[in-house]
Parts: sequence; C-alpha cells; structure tokens
Amino acid sequence: MSEGSKNILLKIQYDGTNFHGWQKQVDVRTVQGEVEHVLRFIAGYEVPINGTSRTDTGVHALGQCCSFTWDNPLPTDKLADIMNRRFGAGGLGRSGLPGDIKVISAHEVPEDFHARFSCHGKTYKYIIDRSGDIFERNHVYQFGLELDHEAMRKAAKLAVGTHDFASFQTSGGIPRETTVRTITDITIIQEGDRTIIKVTGDGFLYNMVRILVGTLLEIGTGKREASDMEAIIASTDRSKAGFTAPPEGLYLEEIYFDDGFKCGGSTCTK
Repeated sequence: MSEGSKNILLKIQYDGTNFHGWQKQVDVRTVQGEVEHVLRFIAGYEVPINGTSRTDTGVHALGQCCSFTWDNPLPTDKLADIMNRRFGAGGLGRSGLPGDIKVISAHEVPEDFHARFSCHGKTYKYIIDRSGDIFERNHVYQFGLELDHEAMRKAAKLAVGTHDFASFQTSGGIPRETTVRTITDITIIQEGDRTIIKVTGDGFLYNMVRILVGTLLEIGTGKREASDMEAIIASTDRSKAGFTAPPEGLYLEEIYFDDGFKCGGSTCTK
C-alpha cells in the first residue's frame, strides 16, 4: 500500500435473484461487478475488490464481505451511505438499477487484512417453506412435504466434524487441493411453516451446503435413514448423496475472521 492508502472492509447484503452470482463476468450482472462499478464512480478509477465468498446465481447474502485498497480522501464512515444512494437503496440511484444491494458497514482494517484469506469460517442459512406463498418463491425453497426434524438432526450430528466431503461437491467449481473440511455446527429449527438449517464451518466446497440440505431433506421425508449419513460421507462419491437444493433458499449469513473479528447481523465487530 502506498502512503495515504486505506484498506477498507465492506459488509454487504444482497438479494441474489437478479444476479449471475458474485464473481465478475463479461456481459452479465454480478454483485462484484456492481460494487466495483459504484466504487469506480466514486473514485474516478478502477477499484478491484476481494470477496470472501463466491456465491452462485440466485444465492442471497446477509453478511457478505469484501475488501479493497484506495487513497480516496472520502471519510470511511460516509462510504456506506454514498454507495447505497448509488445502488438505489431507498429508491435512489442510477437509472435502471433495482436497488438489490445494500452496504451495511465500512471499516478501515489493517494493511495485511484480506477479505478472503483472513476468513476462517462462515455460517450459511437455508430456508425451506411449506406455505406456498408465491411472493416468497425467490427467497425460500418451497417444499410441500412433511419433514421428520428429529431424523434430520440425528443425521446432521453425523456430518459435524472434520471429514472428506467429496460426496457433497458438484463438479464445475474451482479445483481444490483437498476436499477435507470441518463443520462445527448444524442447527435445524422449525418456525411455523418454515424449516431453517444453519451450517457453520471453516470452508465449503462447490454447492456443498445445498447438497447437504438436499440430503437432509431426503432423510426428513423418509427416502433415507439418518444413519445413512456416515456411509454417504465415507463413500466420497457424489452419486451417493442427495439432490442439490435450489439456490433461492440459501443465504450467506455470517463470516468469521482472524483475531475474533466477524461480520454478521448489522455490522462487523470484534
């Protein structure tokens, strides 16, 4: 970093319905592309950002993070408000932008901080809904069958820990040196017509959470036994696991960084 430069961490929320995922691509609308567009408008030059997680098409975020460096004199505590006006939050912004991104907070962070490489854990939330509300179809997985939540919880306990999760990886993602990951917690909550599954771990393979949810749903509907989870994991075979749940119900909820720094809820805290 040059003298006068600042390393900034943004916490952002977005509705992923109208995005082709996080990562910038040519000729399609992405979250990274929109954030960089607004930063370029403010700075007057290109400002590349580093995102913590590359969410897929249709996936939402409550606590996505990205970091970047710049030497702009704008006070950091004013940045979120200025960016949100450009994004269209509250009906403002450039013409045609639907206002589906919101910057929750902006913080200056140490020079060596990196939104991706300083991350040591994430929590994803998946929402399954039985109400059939058509206005929720882009924000939940509408699944009309009764679920055995106790069977799902028994299976979830078997997935907690450090395992080779190759069975829960879809081909097509970025090649990984290892498919071993640690899941520290899986919580399954019933709230009226909704079932909410929260998965926390040190990292996730391509579509890992969605395949895990699909497998738990097959267990919850009696297509599989809870005890099958052990064999599915041990097989390291994608064909042995359940279906890939759709993206609409998935939310990146919280991100954990080194030294106890985390982004979740309404801000980033230590």
